[in-house]
Amino acid sequence: MDSTNHNHPADHSAQPLLRVRDLRVSFRTDKKTMVETVKGISFDIPHNTTVALVGESGSGKSVSSLAVMGLLPKNNSSIAATSCIEFEGRNLLAMSEDERRDMCGKEISMIFQEPMTSLNPVFTVGFQIGEVLKLHMGMNAKQARARAIALLEEVGIPSPATKIDAYPSQMSGGQQQRVMIAMAIACEPKLLIADEPTTALDVTIQKQIIDLIEALRKKHKMSVLFITHDLALVGEIADEVIVMRHGEVREKGDVRQIFEAPQDPYTKALLMCRPSLDTRPWRLPVISDYMNGHHGDNLDLRERSRGCSGQEDTLLDVRNLGKSFYFREGLFGRKEFKAVQDVSFKLARGKTLGVVGESGSGKTTVGLTLMRLHQATAGQALFEGKDIIGMSNHEFMSYKRRIQIIFQNPYASLNPRFTIGQILLEPMRIHQIGSDDNERIEMAMQLLQKVGLPPVAYHRYPHEFSGGQRQRIAIARCLTMRPEILVCDESVSALDVSVQAQVLNLLQDLQEEFGMSYIFISHDLSVVKYLADQVMVMHQGKVVELANSDELYHNPTHAYTRQLLSAIPRGLQN
Repeated sequence: MDSTNHNHPADHSAQPLLRVRDLRVSFRTDKKTMVETVKGISFDIPHNTTVALVGESGSGKSVSSLAVMGLLPKNNSSIAATSCIEFEGRNLLAMSEDERRDMCGKEISMIFQEPMTSLNPVFTVGFQIGEVLKLHMGMNAKQARARAIALLEEVGIPSPATKIDAYPSQMSGGQQQRVMIAMAIACEPKLLIADEPTTALDVTIQKQIIDLIEALRKKHKMSVLFITHDLALVGEIADEVIVMRHGEVREKGDVRQIFEAPQDPYTKALLMCRPSLDTRPWRLPVISDYMNGHHGDNLDLRERSRGCSGQEDTLLDVRNLGKSFYFREGLFGRKEFKAVQDVSFKLARGKTLGVVGESGSGKTTVGLTLMRLHQATAGQALFEGKDIIGMSNHEFMSYKRRIQIIFQNPYASLNPRFTIGQILLEPMRIHQIGSDDNERIEMAMQLLQKVGLPPVAYHRYPHEFSGGQRQRIAIARCLTMRPEILVCDESVSALDVSVQAQVLNLLQDLQEEFGMSYIFISHDLSVVKYLADQVMVMHQGKVVELANSDELYHNPTHAYTRQLLSAIPRGLQN
């Protein structure tokens, strides 16, 4: 992606489009206590400009955007009386609810992070876009339908005249996000707020959405407030950057200045935490390496080598693996969908195989089939010479603890009714690891320490932990089994870049200590290059390329691999 967008002429009028001064937002935690989450931030959004609001989860960036939109919950939140939010000189906080609603649907609009929860599943996408047009533009049904088709075409939905009658569930994640963008630009707003619009999307779809937002911004001469935790993405789209942490603005400035000469240690940390395609440090930097008076001077700058020579001991030999799903078609018919076709690879002991591809490529299905959470329809998986796919359930029981999986969603994979201690003890009891509960408790405490959690975590429940901490708990649960193979299914994709760096460092430490082999499934190619010895690229259920990571990234042989690599966000381009 080129960087021409950084140099487009902005209409810097004397008065900015949006002016925020001393914004303070508090939330009620109980009947008596209010906690301030946004602590007096100020910023401007000029006309015809893209401003990025960057920070980790909990920094206050999304709360700030909801305050602008007037979408904060009324019962348990409040904005300080001294705060000021002006749009084209009009004080939004002094408006009536009806005036605010009219403005925020028409002149200011928002794309939310998760399209599947933002779109109503029981209405067609055409109905939902039409609803916006009828409410704010006064169109009749026929006019709204024609305009909705034109909008779907503008945001790149194929066959818009047909897709207008589709339900959200019938569309991919990228298409759903395009529908959300179509709804947001339907009334040609002057300000578009995009709240993490690409977080859950594949790298190629992410690039398409970024390009689309930038093209629409130029075409409609609007401003964009782009909210994200990924600074590499910011370099692709933003003109100006605001960095937030703990409800405060740490640094703001021109995008080139932020990337080339960051002043705040936190900004420097965010830039360094994300794995680079050019270097592979022994350990990834984390936020604490730069804060509290540190300046990254205690980093381990050694380069880590990756790759397989072919002489390693093979732990898992997968041959011609296939998995089909069947759907009813008509009254008696049955339709076959081949999710995985003829997949073969060897996993070396103590090494990492990265599996990459877009959503629907079959990479997660491979992992779940090896775990026997899906039943394979073809092929073999030889674990030390024995086919774990063809085994009976009784035979596989002894292998269950030797091959474990970390799921993508740390919020859904832990039982909310169990304490962390119960979550860790349960698998040890089932597989009779440890002589008694006292020994198991001691082992659980050691594992918590190993994954960087305090002993008090043992007695707490999952809801008391952040996403990164929950993923550490999920890793600790896997380690109770002392596995030889760990399948990591998008296990860092939902995490902030700094937390992601901590988890990747932890996985490397564990691999060095225990000699585990990883099957690391991800759509983030920067992370895969950092962690994997070999990379397997999947497309439409098939393996299209398999090579050592450095070789694949420097000399990709397949057109699809080259397409994936070209879509990686690389920060500010010269």
